[in-house]
Amino acid sequence: MRRILLSLILFLALPVLPVAAQGAPDGAVLVMSGDLPGQPPGTEITLDMAALQALPVVQFATTTIWTEGEQQFTGVSLRALLDAFGIAQGTVVVTAVNDYSVKIPVSEIREGEAILAYARNGAAMPLRDKGPFWVVYPYDSAENLRNEVIYSRSVWQVARLRIET
Repeated sequence: MRRILLSLILFLALPVLPVAAQGAPDGAVLVMSGDLPGQPPGTEITLDMAALQALPVVQFATTTIWTEGEQQFTGVSLRALLDAFGIAQGTVVVTAVNDYSVKIPVSEIREGEAILAYARNGAAMPLRDKGPFWVVYPYDSAENLRNEVIYSRSVWQVARLRIET
């Protein structure tokens, strides 16, 4: 399969948080694959921490059913990430390191909701602590974000996003 390393060149006009400031785990990458607009079948795009941090940063505080007390999450809006690749339809298959996966319809990914978090409480999340990436929602902000469907989509230790159309 063809691999493309997405670099900061695509996002130079956007503010960038230094990787060291987030304490990013060495080698943390997210692989995007599947039906990517403008790419040949079989293309995999590897996004490193710098590429993700080059996208607009989203932060919110919320409680979760998996942690104690309110947590501050920092990451990229899942909607903004899809928009950056021109993905407007289909399904996103979010897969964790342990191969747990969930399908999320692109039509249900809204701005202001799910983020791909790469930091919690100002620090990178190691693999042992739900990192390096966690799909998380601002659960406290709306009742419709506190249900089994949303909780099942809250995948931690995210390794891959596959787009199906």
